Amino acid sequence: MKRIPLICTSALLALALAGCGGAHTAGQAEYIGLDAAKAVALEDAGVQEASAQFSTAGLDKRNGVDYYDVEFTANGQEYEYDIDAVTGLIIEHSVDGQNVEAAQTPASASPSPAAASPSATPPTTQIPTQSPAPSQAQTIGQGTAITAEQAKEKALAHAGLSSSQVTFVQAKLDWDDGRQVYDVEFYTADYKEYDYEIDASTGAVVKYDYDAEYAIPQQPSGSQSITADQAKEKALSQVPGATASDIYDFEADYDDGRIQYEGKIIYNGMKYEFEIDGYSGSIREWESESVGR
Repeated sequence: MKRIPLICTSALLALALAGCGGAHTAGQAEYIGLDAAKAVALEDAGVQEASAQFSTAGLDKRNGVDYYDVEFTANGQEYEYDIDAVTGLIIEHSVDGQNVEAAQTPASASPSPAAASPSATPPTTQIPTQSPAPSQAQTIGQGTAITAEQAKEKALAHAGLSSSQVTFVQAKLDWDDGRQVYDVEFYTADYKEYDYEIDASTGAVVKYDYDAEYAIPQQPSGSQSITADQAKEKALSQVPGATASDIYDFEADYDDGRIQYEGKIIYNGMKYEFEIDGYSGSIREWESESVGR
């Protein structure tokens, strides 16, 4: 007879626990789903799903907020996103470890009906109502109208060389004064070194550096050097239309006992800096960039 009350008590306790679990489920907001979270991240990054390789994608919780942790690589960049599991809002994200402020809900990720219901638990994270201005980290990898191979071709054409005449060191995306560029480096069989920055959107040559230091034989002592005027003529021949009045900061200097001429040309919105060997007249270094950059 003493076992009957004990059995009844256990049954009532089980019913009470089951009732509590049901109430929690009913009050919980509906999640957007992992596939939808991936789609939000890809759209924000401007990356096609076929180009992305996902390393992590799963549900997590922080400060009482459920979110999807989505990580993938594309176009040589690493993307990490925290996306609210209920609303689809981007809580935070980064590109190559650089944090980017959260933007407003993408057009493709509208809140679920359960999230709008009074019974849904509102997220505690504050999300900006307006999108911030795009940052470098947000736009890296986007807006590249040309590929790395096309950037190589642009640099070779400018140098007057073919791919069979050079060995490439690198051709990679980078940033220069807020503009996305390809850094292209290569050298020839006689060790002339070329460094180029090619605009990733237009294919224009932004900057280049030609260093023929190792290709110039050491001049025997007492050999005749070229004059300053001859060095200026050599530099001006590289900038059609420029005249001697466009040359600034011109001077003769010595490097390892050899005379060289250094100076700069400012013409038609561009700045050119050069070093010319004082004996052979060869251009040892040449660099050009837009004025003001």
